[in-house]
Amino acid sequence: MTAPAAANSAENNAAAQAAWRSVRESSDIQFAPVPPDPPPVTPEWLKALGEWLDWLLKPLGNLLGGSWSMVEKLLIIGAVLGALWIAWALLWPLWLARKGRAKVAAPEWTPPREEVLALLEDADRLAAQGLYGEAAHLLLRRSVGQIARARPDWLTPASTAREIGAITGLPAEARTAFGTITALVERARYALRPLGAEDWSTARAAYARFALEPLGSAA
Repeated sequence: MTAPAAANSAENNAAAQAAWRSVRESSDIQFAPVPPDPPPVTPEWLKALGEWLDWLLKPLGNLLGGSWSMVEKLLIIGAVLGALWIAWALLWPLWLARKGRAKVAAPEWTPPREEVLALLEDADRLAAQGLYGEAAHLLLRRSVGQIARARPDWLTPASTAREIGAITGLPAEARTAFGTITALVERARYALRPLGAEDWSTARAAYARFALEPLGSAA
């Protein structure tokens, strides 16, 4: 190493040490470690509360630790009872409402006697003229009107006689009688097979059975 190079190195070291001392001696920078925050002081009342809870719950903890199998069974039983109680709370009101609806039965309905007799008189007049098909058709139309008044929820403007006769809400006897009248009318109107006096008697008797069967009125 030459003399100039050694001199430069010494000068650099001296400058670095001077800079380091300047930084260390500066009062703006703190090099001493920051003292830790003092630990929080637990209030005396909180200590007393903890000791009291420890005294109160320690026997229970010992009991649970010594007989966990029994406690587990009790917890399972409690969970089952809780589930049953929830199910009862949800289903009981529904059952009561359904029971109440069942008790309030819809009143039964049959055509007024005067209306039935008037219809039969009108139909008998047609039959007396030999218009048996027209007489049976009159019974069918009036029967549909009577069903519509008793249970409008059963019918739509597009309901056919066959569809009406298949309504399960109709009493069996009324359904059979209505079906008999429908079959005779269809035979006369669509199969072009005129009805005779015997056919008219069958249709008339069927309507009498239909009119005597009570229908549940719409709610």
